[in-house]
Amino acid sequence: MPEDVYTHGHHASVLRSHAWRTAENSAAYLLPHLRSGLALLDVGCGPGTLTVDLARRVAPGRAVGLDRSSEVVDEARRHAESAGVAVELIPGDVYALDFPDARFDVVHAHQVLQHLTDPVAALREMRRVTRPGGLVAARDSDYASFAWAPLDAALERWLEVYRAVARRNRAEPDAGRFLKGWARAAGFERVEATSSTWCFATPETTAWWGDLWAERSVHSAFAEQAERYGLASRAELERVAAAWRRWSVQPDAWFAVLHGEIVAIR
Repeated sequence: MPEDVYTHGHHASVLRSHAWRTAENSAAYLLPHLRSGLALLDVGCGPGTLTVDLARRVAPGRAVGLDRSSEVVDEARRHAESAGVAVELIPGDVYALDFPDARFDVVHAHQVLQHLTDPVAALREMRRVTRPGGLVAARDSDYASFAWAPLDAALERWLEVYRAVARRNRAEPDAGRFLKGWARAAGFERVEATSSTWCFATPETTAWWGDLWAERSVHSAFAEQAERYGLASRAELERVAAAWRRWSVQPDAWFAVLHGEIVAIR
């Protein structure tokens, strides 16, 4: 089984961004395909906010959230309990899902495939547990397509270092553009491909996004890996963090995150 290194890690700043995700802001492309009574598996569920939102839309159908981190699964359980939504939350491995063939109507993965050394193998396994006529849905960002203003050389360096760290981990930071091809390689013949963005352009959202990445640039697994791999010095990462904070309070601050999306029919 491939050994993956999670570039982001589970620092509080990372989980804070994951907990912001909802069905509306992160899975709008999937919502028209959901209905009451479907069985849904959310792979890489993280702290569970998106999983719980999706579970509401298929209730009383079965909803399962899976993540390889037991600690994160515990956090997702706490969120589901506080939300009063029935979701099974379990640790597991996307390369070896502990379910029989053809068990789910929908298998979903948000921001997961970009971190894997073998995304095609993961999609093949997700396809295995999907019923004939069911679907696999995936959404991943495309870092090379990120755009922002005002321009700042330190933020350009941040993107260069991030993509280098991800590639050093044998992952694909520009996964969004490859989803369609990966799905076809995994055996899907019918693949609907779309794109969408997150856009941070208000004082509140730019402050939130900039603060997240300022923290992640010096405290997260990404920062640790960048130093350990010799891709950036601590001083350089501190300059990147300062650039994020500088950017976040600019009146003209604007940041767009492009995502690729697929709905692949089993």
